[in-house]
Amino acid sequence: MREREQKLIRSRENPRFKLLRQLATSTRERRKAQLALLDGVHLIAAYCAAGGVPEQLILRESAAANEEAAALAAGVDAHTLLVLGDPLFNEIAQVSTPTGIVALIRTPSPGALPPVIEHCVMLENIQDAGNLGSILRSSAAAGIRTVLLSRGCAFAWSSKVLRAGMGAHFNLDIFDNVDLAAAAERLSGRLICTSGSARKSLFQADLRGPLAWVFGNEGAGVSAQLSALSAEQLSIPMPGKSESLNVAAAAAICLFEQVRQSI
Repeated sequence: MREREQKLIRSRENPRFKLLRQLATSTRERRKAQLALLDGVHLIAAYCAAGGVPEQLILRESAAANEEAAALAAGVDAHTLLVLGDPLFNEIAQVSTPTGIVALIRTPSPGALPPVIEHCVMLENIQDAGNLGSILRSSAAAGIRTVLLSRGCAFAWSSKVLRAGMGAHFNLDIFDNVDLAAAAERLSGRLICTSGSARKSLFQADLRGPLAWVFGNEGAGVSAQLSALSAEQLSIPMPGKSESLNVAAAAAICLFEQVRQSI
C-alpha cells in the first residue's frame, strides 16, 4: 500500500478531514450533502454487495494493515482511499470503539414515489434510531421493498439507524419526509395498523394479498388520521402483564405473521 499511504492525513486543518468531521457530527450536513458514513467492515461489505461504490474509503492509520480493511481497500480506486492518523479517525468514528474503517457514500435515492404501491411499510414519527433501524431490518427480511417515513421520523441514514439496520438499507427503497395520508391513496390494497384497543387479533386477520402496514410513534402510536384511513386495526395478544410492546418488536411480529400466511 505504498502509493496509498501517501494519502495519510494527520492535520486537523486538512479540508477533507474537516468535511468528514462535519458529516460525522451533523445530521443537517448529512441531509444537505446527501452523504452518509458507514462504520465497519460488515456495513461497507453489504453496501458493496448491493452494487454500491463508496465515494471514499477511510482507514485509521493503525488499522491500515488489517486484512479485512485491506481487502475492502483493494476493491476501490486508489484516489478514493484516505488514511487518517488515529486521533483524527477517532473524531469521525461513529462508535465508542472504532472499527478502523469507514466509508463515505452517496445516500441512495429511490426517486419519485411509485404511482401504485402494492406492499409497503409506513412509519409515522418513529423517533428512536434503534427502533427505526430494527424495523428496516425486519422489513427487508420479510421481503418488503418499499418503506415510507413521515416527516417526524428519525433520519434513516444516521449512524445509529444504519448500525441497527445491519445492511437492510441497501435492499430497500426508503422514502423520507412523506405525507403518509396522501401516500395511502396510492395503495392498491388494504392499509392495516396495530392498536392495543383493537378487538380483532393479528392472528385472526387475513394478511394475504396486497397490503400496507403503518406503525406509529413509540409513545403516541398511530395518529387518528391514519387510523381512520386503515381498513383494519389489529391487536397483538399479550397474555403477560406488559401493557404494550416495543414498536420494533410489534412490527416484526406483524410482518412475519404476514410471511407465515403467504408461505
